[in-house]
Amino acid sequence: MIEIRAARPEDGDALGEIHATSWEASHAPFFQPEFAAQAVESRRTKWHDRIAEGAGTILLAELDGRPLALSFSRLSPTRPGLPEIFGFYCHPDGWGKGIAAALMTETLRRLRDDGFTHVHLWTLRDTAQSRRFYTKCGFTESGATRGFDYGDGNPIQQVEYERPC
Repeated sequence: MIEIRAARPEDGDALGEIHATSWEASHAPFFQPEFAAQAVESRRTKWHDRIAEGAGTILLAELDGRPLALSFSRLSPTRPGLPEIFGFYCHPDGWGKGIAAALMTETLRRLRDDGFTHVHLWTLRDTAQSRRFYTKCGFTESGATRGFDYGDGNPIQQVEYERPC
């Protein structure tokens, strides 16, 4: 059974594990091993602070009681008045089990309930799996691209996706 709810302060470790493990599988191959290892570890520890800040909406999805996916959305810094999905991660153990699709449906529903009509996100240009997922969820490419520096001084190309909520 899939359960989706707002993240609570005690979920910081679970969110960190989801983010770190998913990021390691999807993003780490694009970086030097030392930087990737540091980036994975930093993702394990930042969710307690993000929850405490209270900026945006963090949802946690569990499958049969196990936390396996998260979404994080808030107002976009580049597109005024539009929400952005800043983080959408599913632990590899949840891939292909429907939990990510259920979480995206709930994320979009909550944005709609908050009065938004449109949403956007950025994803790595060279991650075919995530791009297929967003397309399957009804997102389309906006045509915008950017180089994004994850902190190692080597920007990686991202593409923007958007859709109605």
